[in-house]
Amino acid sequence: MKLFDVYPLYPIEPVRALGAKLWDKEGKEYLDLYGGHAVISIGHTHPHYVKRITDQLSKIGFYSNAVQNSLQEELAEAMGRISGYYDYQFFMCSSGAEANENALKLASFHTGNRKIIAVENAFHGRTSGAVAATDNPKIVAPFNNGHEVVFVPLNDLKALTEAFDDDVAGVIIEGIQGVAGLYTPSDAFLAKARELCDSYEAVLILDEVQSGTGRTGKFFAHQHSIVRADIITMAKGMGNGFPVGCVLISPEIEPWHGMLGTTFGGNHLACAASLAVLEVIEEEHLLKNAAEMGVYLETELKKIKEVKEVRGKGLMIGAEFDFDVAALRKTLIFEYGIFTGSASNKNTIRLLPPLSISKAELDQFLAALSKELNK
Repeated sequence: MKLFDVYPLYPIEPVRALGAKLWDKEGKEYLDLYGGHAVISIGHTHPHYVKRITDQLSKIGFYSNAVQNSLQEELAEAMGRISGYYDYQFFMCSSGAEANENALKLASFHTGNRKIIAVENAFHGRTSGAVAATDNPKIVAPFNNGHEVVFVPLNDLKALTEAFDDDVAGVIIEGIQGVAGLYTPSDAFLAKARELCDSYEAVLILDEVQSGTGRTGKFFAHQHSIVRADIITMAKGMGNGFPVGCVLISPEIEPWHGMLGTTFGGNHLACAASLAVLEVIEEEHLLKNAAEMGVYLETELKKIKEVKEVRGKGLMIGAEFDFDVAALRKTLIFEYGIFTGSASNKNTIRLLPPLSISKAELDQFLAALSKELNK
């Protein structure tokens, strides 16, 4: 049997990792400034993370949600405290796409409506509901999940206002657009979405799958504004490589048995991994480091004349050029040993390093980038 070929693969096989470093099977060292789509939040194989999972695995790794799991309660308490959404409800699942699927369901259950307003060029995952809220005809075409989805341009207050009516169940907005190129919703756009949701009794959903877990220097990207969401979705950096997602849900939304379901969500290992991430973020002050290193990275990138624009916040940064960056990214990997990411506009390098990244490691990237651009 062969692999189903839907991903282009670099001929590199990492076999060991620590912090922001990777080593391939030939022993070559790489600097990881991408972290598997913002997944590696506290660094590869962090000792506390490894111990947490190993200790848990020696006791019990998984059992169904039909029984009590005090680790879920411990995680919910920690998540509420660190995120500032202490009075919200907590539902665990296995991925960001599943989290967003559940968020859309909750909006419909709560309001009785099916219409979803989504921002153009956003990406919310690969389940049928999530892709229906993704403005990509090639992906959306095969699916019909019953939601009517209306797309509006990011930060277009007029289009957002005109999209609302009494049939709207909710609005879904990425805290920062990841795949689309690190575009950020303005404070005014978020405030208008909040105002309209309140007026029409709709649900405001903030997709923090990529931008959450401290990536921007705040626990959630939307916390750079004063807006609070009704539903927040998380995944990626929440588990530091362990497949996990969750939904934070307003106390105004009442649950009932059978409303949502999941097989693997909230298993013991997922809880242990997620607790380890939160503990390391707190103990090592990684929100502060993400904010400070983000300012440094943005400042230094803006000094490079070939960089036309820098977008994002904290350690979720996009550097845009006036050319396709595919060749540049390959050169950074194969000649300089540095992993970076890309965006759908093809002109943007996406930087999503561990929140523990150091100034020296960022300088290694900046020196390599400058050297290559000046050839």
